[in-house]
Amino acid sequence: MAFSLEFQEGLVSLKTQPLLILVGLTGVGKSTLVEALGLPRLPDRRELVDLYVLPRYGAKPPIPREERFRLTRRFREEFPGGVAEVLARGYAPPAPLLLFDGLRGEEEVAYALEHLPKALFVVLHAREITRLKRLLARQDAFDRVALSPLEAEKLKELAQGVLAPEELEEALALAPAEEVLAKLKIVAEEKRNYDPEGPLRLLRDHPRALVLDTEALDPLAEAQAVRAFLEAKGLFAQ
Repeated sequence: MAFSLEFQEGLVSLKTQPLLILVGLTGVGKSTLVEALGLPRLPDRRELVDLYVLPRYGAKPPIPREERFRLTRRFREEFPGGVAEVLARGYAPPAPLLLFDGLRGEEEVAYALEHLPKALFVVLHAREITRLKRLLARQDAFDRVALSPLEAEKLKELAQGVLAPEELEEALALAPAEEVLAKLKIVAEEKRNYDPEGPLRLLRDHPRALVLDTEALDPLAEAQAVRAFLEAKGLFAQ
């Protein structure tokens, strides 16, 4: 879908456009829900970062995830609303409803709540061990990180505060230690950069939001819940 930070003929400001914004960290199931809903989509978070954040610092994809975290953290130091600020400045073709995947962290959600008044939010959450296991299963090249030979020794240290000892053992039973470490670095770094509880504090019981536990619901049930939420707001998914 066409997206621009400058007005063009045939485009409208996203501040005036009904949006459905997914909120959640890597591995909560956003991509699965996107496919199940089948809504017209805006460029997703990864695309907006590639187009408008990385070039600001002289970087271009592909780069390791930890370097993306560093640069997006630097961007948020300059623009506290993060990717939500990019989204709120955008223009796109008008539609009954557009889907955006997705925002992270309390600051981005707070900015979107204030500056995108027609946006509705779906928060997806899952435990860190569940997100880690999903990362181990999905084999996405985007999830690569740079590993040093000594980092395997730091696996247990990295897991502290993220996984319980038995959860780490469960992950190690699924993949080699090097692969577990690579994916655990993503989960740990995301938790450090984006407090998973922040969006829940803002959006739990909020009239513009729906919260989904993706461990308790299968993709079909999630999509049905979202459709019912949209219908209650006078909007309709396909």
